[in-house]
Amino acid sequence: MSSEPNLPRRRRWADPLVVSVNALGLTQITAWGTSYYCLGVLAKPIGADTGWSTGTIFLGFSVALVVMGLISTWVGRLIDRVGARAVMSIGTIIVSAGLLALSQVNAVATYLAIWAVLGVGMRCCLYDAAFAALVQVVPSRGRAAISYLTLYGAYASTVFWVIGHYLNDAYGWRGTLLIFAAVNLVVCLPLNWLGLSWREPPIQATPAAKAATEAAEAPALEGRLRVIGIALFALIMSLNGFVFGVVSIQLVPLLEASGLAAAAAVWVASLKGHGQFAGRLVEIFFAKNLKAMTVARIAIGVLPASLVLLMLAHGELMLLIAFTVVLGASQGVITIVRGAVPLALFGTKGYGAVLGLIATPILLVNAFSPTVFALIVEQIGWQNAFNALLVCSVLSWLAIELMSRWYERTRPSSDAGRLARS
Repeated sequence: MSSEPNLPRRRRWADPLVVSVNALGLTQITAWGTSYYCLGVLAKPIGADTGWSTGTIFLGFSVALVVMGLISTWVGRLIDRVGARAVMSIGTIIVSAGLLALSQVNAVATYLAIWAVLGVGMRCCLYDAAFAALVQVVPSRGRAAISYLTLYGAYASTVFWVIGHYLNDAYGWRGTLLIFAAVNLVVCLPLNWLGLSWREPPIQATPAAKAATEAAEAPALEGRLRVIGIALFALIMSLNGFVFGVVSIQLVPLLEASGLAAAAAVWVASLKGHGQFAGRLVEIFFAKNLKAMTVARIAIGVLPASLVLLMLAHGELMLLIAFTVVLGASQGVITIVRGAVPLALFGTKGYGAVLGLIATPILLVNAFSPTVFALIVEQIGWQNAFNALLVCSVLSWLAIELMSRWYERTRPSSDAGRLARS
């Protein structure tokens, strides 16, 4: 990871970008792996011990996503008001307390209530909060910081599914959750607090850095254009959210429905993390000089192509591997886009609140998409369910193309308004 080119090498360790990205990188891997992805490896042992159905167990996760969506805008505004450092630290404490409580649960109602609490904690300390934190720490290099941070998160599920598997074998699911709770307190809490204590010196944010930023991106949208832009981007990301909400939970069944045996489907599905990492590397090294909207158009446009590969595969291993890797690459870059495009279009002012507004429909769609997709499969079969995913991805691609053209038309008026005020 590079820092400011004119920063002496011996002092780059003290660059706020380097400090915050590495600190949050470790906390994001840990927080995502121990909370958001924990049921990936613990759902089966929880069901075996309690006798609850798989649907009941994953209902808890859906409750958490609904809560995250309902409080998202409020949390975003809180981040703008009191700072991401405090909000993320409190969120880590809430996640730790929730995991501790989850390890002791015996009743379904209590289980669901605890997942609601975990939803509050996760919204305060996962990506949307972390993106806002980086923009607060290094406002002139926010997009680069977001890109670097997402490299860490690519393998969160892979790493912690392995860790969770071995911990469950050794200590059971309750013991695993106790350890996860302790790890959040011992690892994530100090890293969030100390890693976000640095700030970019004001001289770095002006005037040269500002000039470079404005040369790459247009001035921020304001007034009615800002509202329209937020609504359009939230719609686009929600359509994407339906596809990825399904894929995140049902990738293995999707591959099995395409003709792979169960063991092969699990192996191929594991390649998605490699695709995410590769996509983010490509964005960092080859797309850093492209406008954020251009990167969004490419990443979203790749998604329908990947689903076409799935529909044409009919059990062909290489086509299904290509589908999984390309899908992962698209998802990996779209994660960056989710933070970079709002920064480019709406600026740093109120950035946390903007991310919160955009995240609200995305999280609600993610909460219900696996259930809706399962109903589609039951009613009209896998092939038509594939078609539904493809339609959503195509609509998202068309929408980002239309939004891009709308944005290009509004840029002159935005520039003129900026000049009129100067």
